[in-house]
Amino acid sequence: MADKTLHAKPRPWGDLGNGYYRNPVLNADYSDPDVIRVGSDFYMVCSDFHYMGMQVLHSKDLVNWRVIGQIYRRLGIDPRYDDMEGYGKGSWAPSIRYHDGKFYVYFCTPDEGLYMSTATNPAGPWSPLHEVKRVSGWEDPCPFWDDDGNAYLGHSTVGAGPIIIHKMSPDGKTLLDDGVVVYVGKIAEGTKIYKRNGYYYLVIPEGGVETGWQTVLRSRSIYGPYEKRVVLKQGSTNINGPHQGALVELESGETWFIHFQSAGILGRVCHLQPVKWIDDWPIMGAEGEPVTIFQKPNVGGEYPISFPQTSDDFDKPELGLQWQFNHNPVDENWSLTERPGYFRIKAMYADDILRARNTITQKLMGEKGVITTELSIEYMAEGQKAGLAYLGGTQQNWIGVERREDGYFIKAVTGGITHHGPKVAGNTVWLRSTLDLSSSTRFAFSLDGQHFMELGGDCKLAWGFWKGARIGLFSYNSIRDGGCADFNWFRYEFE
Repeated sequence: MADKTLHAKPRPWGDLGNGYYRNPVLNADYSDPDVIRVGSDFYMVCSDFHYMGMQVLHSKDLVNWRVIGQIYRRLGIDPRYDDMEGYGKGSWAPSIRYHDGKFYVYFCTPDEGLYMSTATNPAGPWSPLHEVKRVSGWEDPCPFWDDDGNAYLGHSTVGAGPIIIHKMSPDGKTLLDDGVVVYVGKIAEGTKIYKRNGYYYLVIPEGGVETGWQTVLRSRSIYGPYEKRVVLKQGSTNINGPHQGALVELESGETWFIHFQSAGILGRVCHLQPVKWIDDWPIMGAEGEPVTIFQKPNVGGEYPISFPQTSDDFDKPELGLQWQFNHNPVDENWSLTERPGYFRIKAMYADDILRARNTITQKLMGEKGVITTELSIEYMAEGQKAGLAYLGGTQQNWIGVERREDGYFIKAVTGGITHHGPKVAGNTVWLRSTLDLSSSTRFAFSLDGQHFMELGGDCKLAWGFWKGARIGLFSYNSIRDGGCADFNWFRYEFE
């Protein structure tokens, strides 16, 4: 099962349009992916940490994906998610399963506990989060319903390991015991539980995000003892740490594995590996090493090339599903209806952009793109700032308008360094970023919507708080609450 090379010039990533795909299939920060098949449809959830929503993605072929829903809008489990103090916390590696006509999603937060939500339609609505157990130090849960009706839940602990299996109530809402340690490994986490041909399988990453590998454990009993095999590792490839994901069996009989790769500033991107079974062991990729280009999964047909959504006209009563608030939103301070056709942020007091409430964010899609937004400034108040920003780590990178006592002024901060632009005479400005993670990412502004002028130096984008860099729209006031920033539209054209 060797790597396939094409002679035609390929697309950079994803569906190549000729029956083949190129990894990563999702060149964006969809970290810790879990995927299931229900009929001819595939559904994915990923870690979102302090970004609210936990997106649900849908595909017909494991290569082309769209966002169809969000599990939750806020985490009402600790004040830190209201106080902008939950960076790196929130939802860690989730699992999605389908059982008895219902979808289940489980995740842990590192400090508060184990949570689950259910839905009959993966697009939603999803039930309010149910706290299965209030506990700190758990991570990466996965439910499992056995053939005999018994239910279980596996998880690891923060710091990675050991792997613990609990008996669970059939409705998935309650753990029935203190759990049994079934495996202790080297940074063993990300537990996924499967059953095939009478074997129980624990599919787990080991060795750490940057340099780890994919391990599979198998046993005739869910409590072990387990045999172990490494089924995917970097080997001679440039795909580091290939692990933590989901096994998916197709109606055609094929098996595939979708996992992440740590890609620095961009975050954790998703790769798709073919799987062949040898003596009841799943061997992934090309004899245990990741593939770059391969024939697409046999799903009985071809489907259009598609990517997760990016641009938004703000002309609907709800934000596009690609958007996620940074921490819990303050709902009375943002609106899509007060000024129809605009996303309005009513500025709240903050010291800096990391403390700015109601900032909406979305993932970067690949390494290159052009991002533009139109901002109406006529209702801004003194002390207010609003604009376009990159979030990631603690260093500030943004361009926007600052309302001062003597007027409105263009301002940019790149790599933490402030740059002052001209005074604005009209009510509208246009803000742009040209994104190129391999060379230079810059900001520009326009006062007429046609001619753009760069302001500031290179943005210093970074991975931070377990997430890749993101683009966002923000507004805050450094003096007091007050003022409105109105974004008319957002365009994101990526390679």
